Parts: sequence; C-alpha cells; structure tokens
Amino acid sequence: MLDATPLTEGWILRYEGRELTAAVPGCVHTDLLAAGLIPDPFLGRNETEVAWVGRREWTYEVDLPGSGAAGGRDQTDLVFDGLDTAAEIRLDGRLLGSVRNMHRSYRFDVTGMSGRLSVRFASAYAEAEAVRERLGDRPNAYPEPFQFIRKMACSFGWDWGPTLVTAGIWRPVRLEHWSTARIARVRPLVTVEGTTGTVELHVDVERAAVEAGLRLRARVGGVDAVAEVEGTSGVVRLEVPGVERWWPRGYGAQPLYDVELTLHEDGGQGLDIWRRRVGFRTVEVDRGADEHGTGFTFVVNGERLFARGVNWIPDDAFPSRVTRDRYRARLTQAAGAGVDLVRIWGGGIYESHDFYDVCDELGLLVWQDFPFACAAYPEEQPLRGEVEAEARENVVRLMPHPSLVLWNGNNENLWGFRDWGWEERLAGESWGEGYYLGVLPRIVAELDPTRPYTAGSPWSGSWDRHPNDPAHGTHHSWEVWNREDYAEYRANVPRFVAEFGWQAPPAYATLRRALAEAGEELAADSPGMLHHQKAQDGNGKLERGLARHFALPEGDFDRWHYLTQLNQARAVAAGVEHWRSHWPVCAGTIVWQLNDCWPVTSWAAIDGDGREKPLYHELRRLYADRLVTLQERGGALVLAVVNQAGEEWGPDAPRLRRMSVDGEVIAEFSVSGLAVGPRAVVEVPVPREVEPVGAKEFLVADVDGLRALRFPAPDREVPYPRPEFDVEVAPGAVTVTARTLLRDLLLQADRLDAGARADTGRVTLLPGERVTIGVTGWAAMPDEAAVRRALFCVEPAR
Repeated sequence: MLDATPLTEGWILRYEGRELTAAVPGCVHTDLLAAGLIPDPFLGRNETEVAWVGRREWTYEVDLPGSGAAGGRDQTDLVFDGLDTAAEIRLDGRLLGSVRNMHRSYRFDVTGMSGRLSVRFASAYAEAEAVRERLGDRPNAYPEPFQFIRKMACSFGWDWGPTLVTAGIWRPVRLEHWSTARIARVRPLVTVEGTTGTVELHVDVERAAVEAGLRLRARVGGVDAVAEVEGTSGVVRLEVPGVERWWPRGYGAQPLYDVELTLHEDGGQGLDIWRRRVGFRTVEVDRGADEHGTGFTFVVNGERLFARGVNWIPDDAFPSRVTRDRYRARLTQAAGAGVDLVRIWGGGIYESHDFYDVCDELGLLVWQDFPFACAAYPEEQPLRGEVEAEARENVVRLMPHPSLVLWNGNNENLWGFRDWGWEERLAGESWGEGYYLGVLPRIVAELDPTRPYTAGSPWSGSWDRHPNDPAHGTHHSWEVWNREDYAEYRANVPRFVAEFGWQAPPAYATLRRALAEAGEELAADSPGMLHHQKAQDGNGKLERGLARHFALPEGDFDRWHYLTQLNQARAVAAGVEHWRSHWPVCAGTIVWQLNDCWPVTSWAAIDGDGREKPLYHELRRLYADRLVTLQERGGALVLAVVNQAGEEWGPDAPRLRRMSVDGEVIAEFSVSGLAVGPRAVVEVPVPREVEPVGAKEFLVADVDGLRALRFPAPDREVPYPRPEFDVEVAPGAVTVTARTLLRDLLLQADRLDAGARADTGRVTLLPGERVTIGVTGWAAMPDEAAVRRALFCVEPAR
C-alpha cells in the first residue's frame, strides 16, 4: 500500500547569508515573525516596515531521507500540495523542476535519491513584473502586478487588506512511496434520481509496472463494485438505493456517505486507497427569462431558494495559519447568522478540503470563484497553460463536496472591461474573456457536468446587455456606499445581489490591541487608524454616510465608533429587507463581506480578531426564516411578512402602532387572519391613519416577537428624548429596562473585557420594555457603571 512520510521537521530558511528555523507548512513572514526578526505587520503601521520581505529571494532547505525510507517500494515521489509561488526545486543541486502557480500541487520522482532538498523562491514581484514586461501591461483596480502571476491576488493588498507579498511552502509536503501503481486522480460524478444515488468514479492511475493487471474496488452506502483498469484508467459505477438527500441548512439534513476506493493488483494486495465523503443532491441555477428580465435562482433538490449569503475572503493574510478549527469556528459563526451560502471570492484562493468539509457538515452552499479579480488577465503563455492546469486540478479536487454548487469565472472583470476604461486601454490585447467564456466553462462541462457555471459576477448572461444590469443575472451594488446613501438600495429589484455592503471599524477591543497597544491614538483620523483603512476615501465615505443621518460626533471617538458600526448594520438591513420582500423576483443576497484577514475598517461582519460587529447580529435577524419589514409600494406603506420556512406561518394578530418619540400611542391597527405560505411573502397595506407624520412620529409593527420600525425623518432631525434606563447585572447577563424610547441600544461587551461577547446586537426599546443580553467571556462580573459606559443608543442631536 502507498505510504506517505510527511516532511515537516528540520527545515531551515536562508536569505542573504542568514539562516533560521522554518515551519512547514508556513511562509517567510511567519518564520521571520516567530524568530523575532520582523514586527507583527498587523499592529500599528508595521506593515510598511516589512514591505522588503516581498522583494527578496528565499530558500527553504531540509535533508531528504535516504532510500531506506522507501521500504523496498518501486518509486518515491516528492509531493508539494502548494508552493507560493515561483520556485526552483533542487536535490543536491540537481534541478527537479520549476513552478510558478500557488494554486497547484506538484509531484517529482525522487526514486533512489537523497541529499539536501532546496526550494528557492523568487520574489513574486520579480516574477510578475517579468511576465508583465514580456506580455505588456494590462489595466487593473490596484497599482500592483497581481494579474501576471497565479498567486492569491490580495497578497498584493486590496481595499480591505494589507500588502504582504508572501513566499513559502504554504501547504503540506511529503514523500510518497509506492509499488506497481498508484491512484493519480479520481473524478467522482455523484447524482441522484428519486431515492437512488449514483456514484461514478473515473479513475486515472500511474504505473511503475506497465504489464501488471490492476483492479478497482469501491464501496459506498453498503454497496460494492469492481472494475478493471485498462491501460491507465478505469470507471467504477455504484448505484445506492434508499439514499437520503443532502440539503442546505434550514431545508433538511446533511447526510454524508463515505466512499472508499482501493486499487489492487490482480490476485494481489491493495496498492493505494482513496477516501472521501459525498452527498446526494441535485443543483441547478434557473436563468430563465420572464417579465422582469433574466432570473438567477438556485434550485437544490427541486426546491427554489432565496440565497442568504456572505462573501468570503482569505481568513488570514497568511493563509497557511488557517487551521481546520479556525475554518470551523468562522463557518459556524456564518451558520449562526442564518447564512446558507458562502461565496469564495476570486481575489483569494481555492480553500483547503477542511473548508469544504465543514460546509458539507453545516449545510452551507459554496459558490466558488476561479481566482480572477478586478483586472485584465493576459491569455498568452506562460499564464494560459497555468490557468488550464490549475482549473483542471481544482475542479476535480473539489468535486466530492456536495456543498459546492456553483463555479464562477471571475470577480468583476467582465464589468471592468465594459465600464472601467479597459477596452480602450487594451486596444485589442487579451484580457481574460477567453478564460471566462471559453476555457473555464469547457473544463467544467468536461470534468464536472453536475454543477452549473457562470462566466462572472456580475454577469447579465450576454454582451447584448450591460454586464451589471440588475434585471439580468447577478448584480453588484456599489453605487451605494461609493456615492449614494443606502436608501437607494430600494430604487431597484435586482434578480440576485452578489455583492453589496457598507464599511465600519472593527470591535473596540480589536482596535485597542492593533492600535492603542501599539502606541497609536484611537481617533477616527489618526495615522494608525487611517493606515488600517485601505479603501480609497474610505473615511470620507464613512463620514458622508453618517452625515446623511446623524449629527457628526466631532472629537468623540467612542460615539463615532458606535455610529459607524450602527450605520453599517442599518445599511445592510435596508438592502436585505427590501430585496427579501421582493422574493421570488430577487432570489438572493450575498453581503460583502463575512470576514477580515487582519484588523481593519472594512465591510466585514466579523473582524480580523474574530469578533462579531453589530452587523453580524443584524444578519441573524435579516437572514432568519421569518422577517417583517415596512416597505413602500407605489407611494403607500406595506408590512411585508416574509416566510422562508417550509411550513405555513399564521402569526397572532400583527399589531401596528403609530407613536411619538415621547412614547404616546397616536393610532393603532391589528391584522387578523394573516397566513403566509411556505417560502412566500405577504404584503399587508398599512392604513393611512397609522402612517407616521413628521420627525416626532414613528411606526412600530410587532409580529410574533419580530419587530419592524419606520422613522420618516433622519435621526439628526428626530427630537429623541434624553435616554433613560435601568441596568441590572447578573452572571452572564445584562438587563436593560427603558424609561424612555431607546433607539438602537447596543452593548459593546468587549469594552468590559476583551474576551467578552454579547449575544444580541442593536435593539430598540419602547418605554417600559426590557431586554436581557447574554454575555460570555468576561473574567469578572462588571459593575453597573462599567456596563453603562459600554451601552450606547441614538441620542438627540446636540
């Protein structure tokens, strides 16, 4: 049987005559950091002090065991699961190979060889700049050459990420010893019809003994099958009766079936084994035309879904640090927010199996971008061959995972060609269209016909329409945030909103760790704060976004921090509530973004230290099966009651109250006999007599413990009463009782203790109402005064 020897010990890193211990898997930055040779680039403004790392060459070395380690087997291969990025691999000075793609694995025959193994990495800058010089410049969204090298693009910085251009052996490396033959590739086609599942394993083998007779044996769900290997390939087909279907979370269970494939020599022992888990489900994207345009609706097992999604970026600027436990923690947070779809964005990586394994278990659908983002990508060699090789490898690698439901060609490149001035600048040069409309769909159709493919995001489906036409296909909504207020989300109803969002700073404790403890001032415009704001005019957009709603809190950092986080939650709520109320015309929203890769002001719901921002808790409300929202339809107000659950919802007498900010009920209306079918939306007209008038009034709708609010005037014009409330502190809980209207009350628990977490985000209390907020992680129970300092709500303009 094939035997693997991990190569994790004894590595050293050499550069410019120096030597230090290296961790493998890992990267140069983390080795230098562990040795105390660079400061933590996530703290203060240290990022600029380590920029030199990306401009150097680096060599990893280790002694390779002698032939005795092979245990008498015919062949020994040196296998790298990932090298970042341009490298030469030598053994005792003999060149084994040269590589230039972070997204691929590599295998070298080292049978009978031993000695000093070296992996010399060129600077990614040098490699990319050389390719750019050869092929000619191409436009992109950032002044870095990331599209000229097959590497995680956001290593070169993004509008939320640091510029930390990595190098290193970023995924595991091992020696594989084998005899006669080994399993080189398994392409599992998993389908289901009724209750019968089919697993068709297309197997490629590599032979050391050409004449040997070989046999494949497979087992899944108690069913066995055998097939002969003809030449270097074979197919094993298994029909499994009585299977249970895999469903996205909230729609059913996630049963997974173990698949085991063994390669045998005829009449002899097993030579190699391949194990994975699969799930039986069908998936398609309904892109049919209708009276509203062209749809984009996920259909799983025949069930049409409103996708409740988040965009995922690499969870660390140094992805080799992301463990299985970290993936599980972050994705569990996503599921806890009601998310059922995660889009892996195209400026990052194909994640490890650990990511998709967790999604399989949690029922999180995965939309996978091919790694192309915000740039014109050359289609000539050496890049074209690398693109095809990486796509073929990763399409097959990820096929077993039932969570993976869509391949997407790129992020914003089709849109960029049309709208960002690329066409004129390119003057006929290649820019990636051949990948997105040719190479990639051909590979997906050939290798994995069980999954849909879309050419890009956004993409209207045809050059006959604007690529980002909201009426057709997927749409990115960035006029809001960049130029417009979030109220403008309500101006249209896209068929599927694949990106939209609003910025806010990270949690207070995260800022203290990353800035204050590094000697930086906590102020909205301090040098450290601005260094951790990577978006063009980001703070200007934050300020303009605040000014549309609030009086600006001049010089009050704590107030600024609260209001910007509140504005982020309100902005995303404005979009999601509007779009969900228009189901099934709009069939999904994917918030930009779930996570961060370092401490930064960004669009994330979970900051770079893993702390939930108020937006996270808002998503729990917005993405719950049941949602109530007050919306305008043709100039009139309606109460939209959204039921994404699989059973009918008959709420008890929804209650609408027109109130003054002083707590007076001006008018009231109850709805009787309301029934909302499964996966449906019902709109209830709001009587004119309960519509609020002027800045002193608002409307509150209460439906089975859910609440919707409408304030017709911006907060800066509302004469809120000075907030008054009582506080009770108990082990693991803070209870607040309102004596006045408390608009958007928020407990920032990490101000009490850096390890503390609250289970509740913003909540509006009417006079006499109370809320109990669960808190975990504080080392000692705080006193009332400390809790009051950590509580915020909207206050009257000063």
